[in-house]
Amino acid sequence: MSILSDFIHKIFPYVFEDSIQTGIKRRSYKQFSFILFSVMIAIAMGPVIMTAGLGYSNYKDLLEKEERGQLESRLDGSIRSIESMVESLKSVVLFVARPNRYIELTTGNSLEQLFIRLKRQYDFFADLGVIDDAGIQQDYWGPYDLKGQDYSEETWFKEVISSGLYISHVYAGYRQVPHFSIAVSHMDPTIKKTWVLRATIDAITLQRFVDAIKTNVSDDLFLVDKAGLPQTRSEYYGRHFSETGLDMSPGIHHGLSEEDENIFYAIGKIKNTPWSLILVEKQYIHHQDWVAFQARLVTIVMACLALNLVIVYGLVTMLTKLIRKADELQITMLKEAEHTDRLVSIGRLAAGVGHEINNPLAIINQKTGLAEDLLLMTPDFEHKETISSCLRGVNKSVERCKAITHRLLGFARRADVHNETLQVNDILKEVLIFLENSMMHNRILADLQLQEDLPLISSDHLQLQQIFLNIINNGIDAIGKDGIITIITHTVAGEVRVVIQDTGHGIAQEILPHIFEPFFTTKETGKGTGLGLSITYGLIKKLGGDITVRSQIDKGTAFTITLPIQRDGHDTD
Repeated sequence: MSILSDFIHKIFPYVFEDSIQTGIKRRSYKQFSFILFSVMIAIAMGPVIMTAGLGYSNYKDLLEKEERGQLESRLDGSIRSIESMVESLKSVVLFVARPNRYIELTTGNSLEQLFIRLKRQYDFFADLGVIDDAGIQQDYWGPYDLKGQDYSEETWFKEVISSGLYISHVYAGYRQVPHFSIAVSHMDPTIKKTWVLRATIDAITLQRFVDAIKTNVSDDLFLVDKAGLPQTRSEYYGRHFSETGLDMSPGIHHGLSEEDENIFYAIGKIKNTPWSLILVEKQYIHHQDWVAFQARLVTIVMACLALNLVIVYGLVTMLTKLIRKADELQITMLKEAEHTDRLVSIGRLAAGVGHEINNPLAIINQKTGLAEDLLLMTPDFEHKETISSCLRGVNKSVERCKAITHRLLGFARRADVHNETLQVNDILKEVLIFLENSMMHNRILADLQLQEDLPLISSDHLQLQQIFLNIINNGIDAIGKDGIITIITHTVAGEVRVVIQDTGHGIAQEILPHIFEPFFTTKETGKGTGLGLSITYGLIKKLGGDITVRSQIDKGTAFTITLPIQRDGHDTD
């Protein structure tokens, strides 16, 4: 776990904060969890999104390729149909405009009779006109008075004279009704002059034919001229002569309809005409398959996302808990090492101080003894009793100093641990017998909750006595008068656990981390040296155990001591 912690520390150095009190790096676990969650989701979802994107793109390209092939096929078929229609119209006009009919059509009512016969068979003809080689209309039959009209400067007249055939784009003309014209020119062998027959046809003819070839597969089909203006009605781009805004180059294109819908459109040129055919497709041919594919793809991606969210959240939560636990264990070990090092340093200091103090105390004790002996051999005199009382006070103070230095030396001395088989319940009862008078005097009750079948342990009898004596004594001091000391023993995970709980005034939370430090005490001056719990802590560690404390102001304090059933063969510092 420390390797994982170090690795994540290197990756996310900014999720650590320095602790001023301990000097230990502490993680900001919320920020750490968020960053780890984001990174793992990105790693987990990255391949899914990339795969989905590739699948979407490839399937779309496949459909577009098939769509282009289908569009090109339908466009070619539609163009051939319109070219066939135009050829039919052109054939009719060429048939009636035989080269030697110029004189016939320009005399009498021959042009009228021809128009009537055409109209019976082809009702889409609007008018007929015969034009000489100078561009003057020699005869005309139709709704307008165009006889004698001069077309010599018109582009279409020049073109039909030079090429022999001209088909116009759709225009409104005088009638303001869409129509187009077909003009053919011939050399009359009789008069040796070129003449032109011009026939005007209603644009509705084109519209009917376009409607006839339009299929349900195509969303729109219409003709445009060279300028891109519709020659027939369009579903998406309006009626005749309105701008479409489409790219007029032949081929397959993407575009937008007037409703801003994505479309495919194919453009093909119709030979020997000014028109191009546009075929529009709003949806793929396999549109339902495409919609179903998109729905399945979204469902799969969302399901993967949901599953990844659940799994990654669980993993991040587990990792965060493990790392937090490892960090807490590391901090605890560092604190214990620091505390142990402090105990060692103070122990060395205490040994030196104890020895230095014991020497003058021995001299003082010797001199006071000599003074007392001299007083006994001396006759009574004034203030003899006072001097004797003072010497007894000095002796008491010396004894108290000896007790303190003895404790200091006991704290500093590394006593050997003598392993023997013990029953913890019996040692606790022995200690309570030692303290019975003190507890009765302060009206303090002992509530024993001892596990009857508590296993025997291998430990040191005298050191366990000292441990329990120190902690119970602290409980008596904390209670003062009228209280209860509860002692509980039980087995947990192959270890013996002893809980000693008092009903005293409790210890403040900010003080708890310091109670095992040497010379730290919460008692009044003169009532404690601050070494009891430090010695207790050291002894428990030597015995291979552990001690923890919980406390709450005005409710009491509980010490929990954990002792191994079998100690290792070597001592621990």
